[in-house]
Amino acid sequence: MDAGATDHLRSVAAPSNRSLSVRATRAPDTERTDDATMVEPVSPTGRLMDGFYIVVTIGLGTPVNLPAFRAGIESQLARHPRFRSIQVTDGSEDGNPHWAPATVNLDDHVVVPGLDPAAVAVDPDQAVEDYVASLSTLPMDRSRPLWDFHFLDFPTSEAAATVAVRAHHSLGDGMAMLTLLIACTRSAADPARLPAKPTPPARSGPIYARPRPPASAGPLAFATWLWSFVVLAWHTVADVVAFAATVLFVSDPHTLFKRTSEGKVHRKRFVHTTLSLDEVKFVKNAMKCTVNDVLIGVTSAALSQYYFRESGDTDTRKLICLRSVLLVNLRPPASLQSVVEMIESGKSKAVKWGNKLGYIILPFHIAMHDDPLEYVRTAKKTVDRKKSSLEALFTHAIGEMVLKFCGVKVAATIFGRMISHTTISFSNMVGPGEQVEFCGHPVAFIAPSVYGPPEALTVHYQSYGNTVKVILAVDEAHFACRKLLDDFASSLRRIRDAAKLQQYVVA
Repeated sequence: MDAGATDHLRSVAAPSNRSLSVRATRAPDTERTDDATMVEPVSPTGRLMDGFYIVVTIGLGTPVNLPAFRAGIESQLARHPRFRSIQVTDGSEDGNPHWAPATVNLDDHVVVPGLDPAAVAVDPDQAVEDYVASLSTLPMDRSRPLWDFHFLDFPTSEAAATVAVRAHHSLGDGMAMLTLLIACTRSAADPARLPAKPTPPARSGPIYARPRPPASAGPLAFATWLWSFVVLAWHTVADVVAFAATVLFVSDPHTLFKRTSEGKVHRKRFVHTTLSLDEVKFVKNAMKCTVNDVLIGVTSAALSQYYFRESGDTDTRKLICLRSVLLVNLRPPASLQSVVEMIESGKSKAVKWGNKLGYIILPFHIAMHDDPLEYVRTAKKTVDRKKSSLEALFTHAIGEMVLKFCGVKVAATIFGRMISHTTISFSNMVGPGEQVEFCGHPVAFIAPSVYGPPEALTVHYQSYGNTVKVILAVDEAHFACRKLLDDFASSLRRIRDAAKLQQYVVA
């Protein structure tokens, strides 16, 4: 990216004399209305994620029609209360921030940078990657609604054009933002309708729920059902104690995945590759597990392959346990489609945005297994154990209580220690099950990520149609990120081949 483009982006994204940690008491262009957002507080999780930002790279199937995009953003996105609001406080040091409506000037939120034509011609993929990486070093102007669109109107290996959407994490968690995205898109097969909703989970209640057996099942089945609650309570206590220990003193070992220079601002590089959802589902069916089990197994296999190659460690019998912070959406699965329908019917003011997340500390095992399927077996065992726990609910409640009674500084300290004592942030989200159009443009891929967490590596999975994107946000000076990305693709291939061989031997 040339110097002119950088200067232009800085002038649009943020004035240099404004600190990210300072909230304006009221923007000069704020509208004084009776909008409900005037009194809606920033959610507890949103306050803790003050320095966190979501970046979604969207590949388009056609060149950018900027007037159509501007009209679509104005009619479909900027009309939602959260996206035309800013954070304001009462001016005191410990004032509780809330959302206040503000005027949206699209010129402040739509960026078309002038990149170096020679650099784009040589490697357009690298030009997009470099530009999106630059967003992680540029603050946003807190006197404006905290979102922007960046249009890169040239073809790459995967798309005819690219748009990068950046938004402050307090606007909503990943699931809320994905829900809004789905509400702003249309089916590519029939632009008159919304995309088909993702297949709901087979379960109807919470993931930890155990259905009560019928009376005809006998006393043993009833006793087993009661015992499941004892196990649930025990696992919850153990996980909450482990969570507290992590905050206080338990930290992951220092490996090449862990950041060594705490407190330093690191430029993030966002890289992604496409995996076949059909291959993931093939492994799922062969192993009688879930898609999430397979993806966690693939992650363990990829990290293991990268570690033993890049570290030079020849002790393949070694087992290293690293932990990730897994964000858990606490909204009921059935509510997502209802939110989309409310947005579509013009009732977006009634939608509860913000962040409704719990946290699970999920182990990842770094090891070399002769059988690649062992990564999936270990992942399934770990996830099944975590399903029999209320850890996510308790960590969410603990965070809210600490913030309420101890203040944001104490809560931020606890939150920061939890993240800095683990190694990875991990997330897996289900996207549209069919091809969609966004503001009249066919969407080739969706690659969400985040920057701001004090970790050197963040792993996101995003399904779309019959594909799964794995997106890595890495400290660019810390990782050979392309090699690590290739390890994810090769790990899935090895696991798939092993699953095929297992089916052949059984047959």
